[in-house]
Amino acid sequence: MSSRVTGADAGLRTGHGAMHDAQGAGSAEGTGAIATLYGRPLGANRGGALDLGWVEDVRVNTSAVERRAATLGTRRTVKKDWQIAWLLRAISCMDLTTLSGDDTDERVKRLCAKARQPIQHEVVRKLGIESLGIKVGAVCVYHTFVETAVRALEGSGIPVAAVSTGFPAGLSPLDERVAEIRRSVDAGAREIDVVITRGHVFGARWSALFDEIATFKAACGSAHMKVILGTGDLLTLRNVARASWVAMMAGADFIKTSTGKEATNATLPVGLVMVRAIREYAERTKMAVGFKPAGGIRTAKQSLEWLGMMKEELGDAWLRAELFRFGASSMLADIERQLEFHTTGRYAAEYRMPMA
Repeated sequence: MSSRVTGADAGLRTGHGAMHDAQGAGSAEGTGAIATLYGRPLGANRGGALDLGWVEDVRVNTSAVERRAATLGTRRTVKKDWQIAWLLRAISCMDLTTLSGDDTDERVKRLCAKARQPIQHEVVRKLGIESLGIKVGAVCVYHTFVETAVRALEGSGIPVAAVSTGFPAGLSPLDERVAEIRRSVDAGAREIDVVITRGHVFGARWSALFDEIATFKAACGSAHMKVILGTGDLLTLRNVARASWVAMMAGADFIKTSTGKEATNATLPVGLVMVRAIREYAERTKMAVGFKPAGGIRTAKQSLEWLGMMKEELGDAWLRAELFRFGASSMLADIERQLEFHTTGRYAAEYRMPMA
């Protein structure tokens, strides 16, 4: 079998019926829309007024969600060249991230170099994918390192994302959180990952939550806003769904599961609830919202599970960095090992796939 992967393969043709798109969704190039769902074009999310009726009407059948999520890891998955195409897509949808207390400018520069060339040159050559120009979706850092990352990524087209608003707890005074967003945007961040006040969810203070997120959105200006719900802290799937709805109505460009610092981070049941909220929101408003699972996603196999869920629930339009991201840096090393195995028949030692 040839180890070369064609451009069509890297575009995620699936090759078997189990992964066919039940939603009939796809990209909407040339229409001015950013996605389609059921053949209807969807625009970027502009948000709108808070509709408390939509929030209160949310119901989640937890056992049904858990049964559906459990099937995602047990189905026959894509193999061989098709699997390589999906793994390449996972890389292109990855927010390469460093959010450690011991981060330095040098570490961020090394991470940015990895973002530009996420796969070793020799593996790229053997796969025959030089023309695809595979790179990650973004580099995500603390505000302190935004300018360093912007300089290191200059000319690459890779945006810098900054975590903000008192990450990870989100409990600093509102004016400080808003000022932090503005500083990161001024420093060159094109994406801002904001943290909500979880207490608003626990207390069902939906108007307060809406106002908080809308304030963050205004501070972001032209930068894309990803709203971190902290799903591991929200206790119930219904809370996750209701917080998702409020965030989207307040103008979120993406909704994101976790900071990566909670005891429980991205899980498939939580992801399923959030992407179905995105789908229903799109049906009602004709606006598309992106999704980012973050934390606890470490293996190539997990990336295939999440991509499969996105394809089945939302369609091909959500298999692009514009509408789907992984917050999972450690996953890249495992994907690289799988790619090298495909070309050589041997798994490389982990030290040969350094992150930064």
